[in-house]
Amino acid sequence: MKRYRRTISGSESNNLDRWLISYADYMTLMFAFFVVLYSLAMTNENEFEILSDSLEQVFDKSANQYEQDGQGVKGEGLLTKNAVDTEFILYGNSLRDEEKGPELVDGFGDLTNLKQKLLGSPLDSLEQDLKTALFEELETGQAKLELNQDWLTIELNSGLLFGSGSAVSTQAAKQVVRRIYDILNGVDNYIRVRGYTDDQPINNEIFSSNWQLSVSRATQMLIALEKEGINPARMAIEGYGQYSPFANNSTKVGRAENRKVVIALSKFGLFSEKKLVNLEDNLSQKNKELEIKLQEVENKAIKQDDKTIKIIKLPDGGIRITTRENEQ
Repeated sequence: MKRYRRTISGSESNNLDRWLISYADYMTLMFAFFVVLYSLAMTNENEFEILSDSLEQVFDKSANQYEQDGQGVKGEGLLTKNAVDTEFILYGNSLRDEEKGPELVDGFGDLTNLKQKLLGSPLDSLEQDLKTALFEELETGQAKLELNQDWLTIELNSGLLFGSGSAVSTQAAKQVVRRIYDILNGVDNYIRVRGYTDDQPINNEIFSSNWQLSVSRATQMLIALEKEGINPARMAIEGYGQYSPFANNSTKVGRAENRKVVIALSKFGLFSEKKLVNLEDNLSQKNKELEIKLQEVENKAIKQDDKTIKIIKLPDGGIRITTRENEQ
């Protein structure tokens, strides 16, 4: 009985590696895909804007020419204007689209006559110190502290500081000023003393308007701080009269809330000669430390780059020529 050996045809053996072709095609497509993604990510926005402007001018010119010739259809172009599709300029960004912050105004929060914007002492630490110094007034509601991004304000009721319709400081005002001075004397932050009144008209032998009363009360507080030893170059006076109320003037409680003096501390500080000397000393010390580190790095680099040729005798009588440091 004859036995037939099953032979494998050459065509079948050649088809075993066809998966490599599909795999290679797949890898090629993936490579091209990621190249396209990378090119999109690296797009130069300035060049894109120039191209967009150029195309817009070309299409606008062509459209105008067609209109003059009586051809084409009038309408809006396909290319959009190069305007930023955001309201960040007016309101800033928010995590929630439906909520907008207050409208931003150019120069908002800037200090008048402020030439060098040098940061002063942190307002957070000053707030804690003032809370301790004015604990009794804060507990009784005669004082209030408020901290925002740029200012730390100390609101003091006028009843604590002055008599009715008067700008003469009381004994309590002098004690409050002394405690505030103990905190502010060790820092260089700018100070703005602001005066406020209610809307009740005033016309006596000293003040003919609420403007004068608010400014006079703010002036008295500033002079008291200056007498204690605060640098007058740090301070300025602001009078708001009845025109920046904190509460409704229609009630007695609201009018009392509006009669106050506010001592506002800026996050910026006065650029003094003492601070300049300290900055120069710190800079000099940093430069010395940097020079030492550079010298250490240079010495290490020279040691590593030592390429002295060394001739080493081998046990069998031969020699080895090398530049390695630890070669034996």
